[in-house]
Parts: sequence; C-alpha cells; structure tokens
Amino acid sequence: MLDEFKSEQPIIYKLLYNSINKNKISHAYLIEFNGYQKGTDFVLAFAKYLLCPNKYTNSKLCGDCGQCEAIDSNNFIELKIIEPEGQWIKKEQLEELQKEFSKKALIGNKKVYIIKGAEKLNNASANSILKFLEEPSEGIIAILTTENIYQVLGTIKSRCQLLSLIRPQDKIKNKDTKSLLAYHTYNNNEDINNFLNDECSSTKIDAIVEYINYIEKHKNKAIIYKNKPLLELFNDKKQLEFAFNWMILYYKDILNYKLKRPLEYFFQYEKDISILADSINILKLCKNIEILVDLSEKIKFNVNNTMLLDKLVIKLVEG
Repeated sequence: MLDEFKSEQPIIYKLLYNSINKNKISHAYLIEFNGYQKGTDFVLAFAKYLLCPNKYTNSKLCGDCGQCEAIDSNNFIELKIIEPEGQWIKKEQLEELQKEFSKKALIGNKKVYIIKGAEKLNNASANSILKFLEEPSEGIIAILTTENIYQVLGTIKSRCQLLSLIRPQDKIKNKDTKSLLAYHTYNNNEDINNFLNDECSSTKIDAIVEYINYIEKHKNKAIIYKNKPLLELFNDKKQLEFAFNWMILYYKDILNYKLKRPLEYFFQYEKDISILADSINILKLCKNIEILVDLSEKIKFNVNNTMLLDKLVIKLVEG
C-alpha cells in the first residue's frame, strides 16, 4: 500500500496523501517511472488509496481487505487496467473503456482506470480519449504511466497532472555517466557491452555536452556550427539515434538542476549544467526535449544526417 513508498518517494507521497485527504484530487495523473523499478507497484498502491472508502494507506489499519485482494488480482470492478496490444494502445481499447465507465460506480463513489505505457498512445487512440480524459464524469480518475514523459503526446500531457518518480540515490551514485547513459539508451545487453568497451565512449559523451553547450551559449552563431566532428563520431543512423537520446538526457538533467532535483545522468558535468540552467527557462527546456524527440523519429527514415543536424540547430536556436 502507499505507505510502503513513503521513504523512497517522499515528495510524491506527501503530495498525493494531502490531495486525497483535502479532497483535491486531479481528474488525471501522468506518472513518469523514470527508471524506478517499483513504478507499477506504486501506481497500484495509489489506486488502492483512491478507491479505499476509509482512505487507508497501509494494511495495518484496515486488516483483511477483500477490495485490495481484488485489486491485486485485477478483479475489482471499479478498476480498469489498459496495456498496449503489440506496439500501440488501440483506439478500440479506449472506446471499450469509455463504454464501461459510462455507468456509475457500484462500489463506493470512484472509478479508476490505469493506462500503462502512455507513450504508446498514437494520434488515433489519443484523439478518441481526449474529451473523456479532460472532462470525465464525476468520480472517474485516470492514471497514465510512462518511462519517459517526453515521449508522450503533448495533447495528453496538457490534460494531466505530471508527476515524476525518483530512483534511490544509492543506485545512481554507484554508476558512472557511461553506464547510466548506456542503460537508458541502448536496447540490449550486447549494445550496452559494446558501448562500455568502446574506447571512444567518453569522447562521444564529451562531444554531446560540448555540442549542446555551444548551441545554447552562442544562439544564432550556432547555426554556422560545423556538424562534421559530431558526424564523424556518430557515423551511422544507429549511432546518431543514440546521440539524440543522450542530448535528451542532457536537457533532462538541466531540467533536474533547474527544479533542484538530483542529477541523474551527467553529474560529472554539473558545472556546465548549472551555467545552462541559469540561462534557459523550464518551458524552453521542455520544448527542446520535444524537438529532439520529434527529430529523432526521422532518423529511422532515409534522411540526410547532415541536414537533420542542421535542422536540429535551427530549431533549438529558434525554440
């Protein structure tokens, strides 16, 4: 139950605890797991708290509870969990959800639905649920989850209260920048091992930091920045895709610094990050991340790498 996460997620725990007890519940939450391995358990505990008629946060208070057992076994009538079918969450899944949730709750006065992998909502499925997400019937609460909030459609994010879980700091401190970046940007163990054993990996990370620093410090002058050194290091589409992922993580750490959160990836570059954090506002940081996510999708197609980087610089400068 929710109290089990009090020490690992103190900020979000307090926020959710107060909002429910003061009856100031949002109609929709988007929770970023952010590498936190117990994210799904946290969300289920939050759902239990929302649905509990006595607002209990631990099992010691309520004793034996058939409702919690039903939630754990995914058999509680007022809770619906939706997961991607294949690559995407399908429009039909959400239409069925709306049909089921058009009726009033039979147990208590709330109904909760959880959408796992909100980044798997494409335009068609997202459009089918936008109005339901923004203007639900009374007592209906949405919890959407994602590993990376910046991969979720803007139309979805704008309708939710955004929350980001944190990972226990001892796990972060025991990893260097190389292994953290590898863990978050490579798809399989072979890729990770190849990266960590690559003698140029540190050089590549330095190049990414220098590249973003130059763009942010020199603004319009950065448009004439020569992309050749970067293209020599990231010399194929797979490598360039990794480079874009690292740029996203770099901006995310600037955002972490701006919000007074611990750095997650580039803690060895804290001095650079602190300088940029003073000169870039939060909205611009979020916009830059969205630009990178959007352009990184184009790498998969037959796009000229030089032209793609030129476009990136222009978009980051114009914002």
